[in-house]
Amino acid sequence: MSLLRYVVPNIHQYRRIAPRHLLLILAISAVFSTLYYAWLRSDEVLFLTDGDFFWPPETPEIWAERAVQVKEAFRHAYRGYEQHAFPHDELLPVSNESTDNFNGWGVTSVDSLDTMLLMGLEDEYARALPVISHTNFSLPSNDHVPFFETVIRYLGGLLAAYAISGDDLLRDKADELATKLAAAFNTTSGFPVYAVDTYNGKNIASHSGVLAEIASFQMEYAYLGKITGKKEHVDHVRVRCLFPLRVGAHAALQATLVTNLLYNASLDRFGGMYPTAWNLDTGAPSNSHLTVGALADSGHEYTLKQFLMTARTDKRNLEMYIRFTSYVINNLLFLTPERHLLYVTDAQMWNRGTTSSHFFQHLACFFPGLLALGVHLLPLNHLDAFGINVTALADDFSPADRYAYAKLAELDLADVHLWAAEGLAQTCYLTYADQPTGLGPEIVQMDVNETHAIRWIDALRTWKAGRDGRSPPGVGDMKPWTSPLQENVTVEQLMRSGRREGDPKTFGRDYLIRNTGYYLRPETVESFYILWRTTGDVKWRHRGWDIFQAIERYTKTESGYTSVMGVHTAHPSPMNAMPSYFLAETLKYLYLLFLD
Repeated sequence: MSLLRYVVPNIHQYRRIAPRHLLLILAISAVFSTLYYAWLRSDEVLFLTDGDFFWPPETPEIWAERAVQVKEAFRHAYRGYEQHAFPHDELLPVSNESTDNFNGWGVTSVDSLDTMLLMGLEDEYARALPVISHTNFSLPSNDHVPFFETVIRYLGGLLAAYAISGDDLLRDKADELATKLAAAFNTTSGFPVYAVDTYNGKNIASHSGVLAEIASFQMEYAYLGKITGKKEHVDHVRVRCLFPLRVGAHAALQATLVTNLLYNASLDRFGGMYPTAWNLDTGAPSNSHLTVGALADSGHEYTLKQFLMTARTDKRNLEMYIRFTSYVINNLLFLTPERHLLYVTDAQMWNRGTTSSHFFQHLACFFPGLLALGVHLLPLNHLDAFGINVTALADDFSPADRYAYAKLAELDLADVHLWAAEGLAQTCYLTYADQPTGLGPEIVQMDVNETHAIRWIDALRTWKAGRDGRSPPGVGDMKPWTSPLQENVTVEQLMRSGRREGDPKTFGRDYLIRNTGYYLRPETVESFYILWRTTGDVKWRHRGWDIFQAIERYTKTESGYTSVMGVHTAHPSPMNAMPSYFLAETLKYLYLLFLD
């Protein structure tokens, strides 16, 4: 369009154009297009210079209208829930039925209370309160209450809404619920068990737990202790510090069995990162699997947020955060061989070495947002202000880990963390944008051949040694693979070709899809929101808008929104499920992303 405007000024004012003029215009367009595509399809596309992508300017009014659309999406979903499922847990949005899959206490309503308040949905909020006030947090003795899910959905929902509204009812119900859950902590180590019998006040005995479930309650209990003044809530947090206490720790903490066990726990072979499985009897790690995805995600996430919640006074959590992010940056970030997509995966440690699945989970897409938050709020290049020496954090580790920490400390940590955040968030986006639906799959496998794995930290050092203005590896903006800028075939043509889906190079994506489901999850848009707020880069808003449009197009039903299977097809299949976190988190982050 711009080329025509320059060749034929005010083209719309002319009713007749000679054929030779049109031919000349088309010829010039063809020449420029050929040169452009020839340049873009070269190897240089992998490392684009800053400014190669331009996002259309949008007015504040347009973004405000988009926020309104998200608000209407919430109202549509919640109206369907109220009509067909309330006060049960969740709506089945295809069959218009209900399910009690999380204790039967109305999890959708409780989990999304703070979203209602943020959106100004006072009527919906008011209708939920009477039911909450009469909720009995006891179940028959033959049922059990899952501790982790109950904390993050119910207790977290009540406390977040209280923080906004100051409504005493919410504080009191949170106190009541937390007291019912206290039996979870009756273990030898003090770590919470998986489930509780809230009717008889006993826990469901188990001997093992996973990191996410034993280390994702501290913020809720600490805040509850603050607003109720009840020491017992805070005590659950104090004795469950996953970081070995160092010099200067409070004597009261050192005296606990749990703290002593964790203080003496050997993490040499884990490089400072906590594995996924834990023995609830001994309080020690029970496997050698390291990941930021399923089984571990929020356990790592809480380290930074607890540090911030204590007004940056809890040095232990800060050290935990620096250690785990340092391990991830040194060992778990990779680039794909063709497109150079940056992704985070897992590590399984064996006696003879370490292997990675190269799976990239949607659940791990919270991690770029966490990194961006850390860059924004931590003095990563001046950690000595907190008495932290990054190299010294590895003193007890293997020689290889000590060397890796020392080399990492030579870099600008703030830059490295931000580049990792931007590159990972872009890959999260591309797993959406690469699909014909525009929805992201649950799990992809990024690199099926171990010999083709490229460690990001190694590529980053090579780039720094000879950079020429291009973005760091895996960070420069890239178009989705279905774009003609990268592929001369359509998705439909590829699918008709009969080529094996599991061959990443055949499809030009550098990954295959292991789980084609889209479960309405919040992690990707959560990271977009944080990146938008911390960097001011409008591309994260545009990418969020792309995802919201895809949600509207492919998941909306007459009564709500449904998870779908088959995001890689033109017609995904509805799964008849609308998780509470879709209203509590996914729509919340989208709303805040578009709201100025």
